[in-house]
Amino acid sequence: MRRRRRALFASALALAAASAVAQPRAMRIVVPYPPGGPLDTAARALAERVKDSLGPVIVENRPGAGGNLGVEQVSRAAPDGNTLVIGAVATHAINPWLFSRIGYDPLRDFTPITLVAQVPNVLVMNAEAAARLKIATLADLVAYAKAHPGQLNYGSGGNGSAGHLAGEMFKSQAGLFIVHIPYAGGAPAQLALISGQVDFNFDNLATAAANIRSGKLKALAVTTARRASAMPELPTMAEAGATLGLKRFDVGTWFGLFGPAHLPPEVTARLHKAYTEAMATPEFKARMATLMAEPAPLTPEAFGAFVKAELAKYEGVVKASGAKVD
Repeated sequence: MRRRRRALFASALALAAASAVAQPRAMRIVVPYPPGGPLDTAARALAERVKDSLGPVIVENRPGAGGNLGVEQVSRAAPDGNTLVIGAVATHAINPWLFSRIGYDPLRDFTPITLVAQVPNVLVMNAEAAARLKIATLADLVAYAKAHPGQLNYGSGGNGSAGHLAGEMFKSQAGLFIVHIPYAGGAPAQLALISGQVDFNFDNLATAAANIRSGKLKALAVTTARRASAMPELPTMAEAGATLGLKRFDVGTWFGLFGPAHLPPEVTARLHKAYTEAMATPEFKARMATLMAEPAPLTPEAFGAFVKAELAKYEGVVKASGAKVD
């Protein structure tokens, strides 16, 4: 009886081992932020679209340390193509300068796959304040700020946030003295703007759009180099501020796919093909449109160069802002 049990147990182990060998490890995309945000939405939309070409893809949320925790985890994963991360401007261009310690190198520790999307930010004023101060354009805002140094303020989602850094870039390039008021997140900053506690914000276009259309907020310009397809009537900061020292202004939210360093070229090419084809589908484009995000696929080489340029750009912006996270 014992021999039979041992034989059955050995057979079961052999079958389990054979099954494990026969079934490849499931692919996963790590999202370094909580569920429900734009990166999470994009990752899940991509996972749905690539299942026919790559097989099932699990989306795993690993928030913490401003996105650093999940990104660091992927930097240490095996370079087999089974683990990717959807990183962003914060994790790969801002945080390396913002945090005194970070557990990864944004360039050396990753293999770029493709940029996924870019989301414009927008300079918005409290509509009542804009009317009271007779500010209808970006030029009006700059002129008022120069004539009344220190009397205007702007809010952001916190020190080192995208809104804060856009504000500091604006002040630096236009030569303005404007007070920054940090809040504990983007939502409180927007409430402060709508209630008139602050004069203007640099907000995400998708977040601000409803209040712009309702007339609560006055939009002056988008912060990216190109106009936003969702609101093409809005000029860019560079266009509206070309004579104001702002012709090089270009700040936006972006996110893209990275694998660990040393992915084999054939694996990188296979992943790039599958994900860029997914990004071209009407379903994915429609999902991104709800976020006012614009799909922006790049080759791995071009994406790597883009990240390198963004990292260099934000070094000066973060240092000038004085923001630091210990």
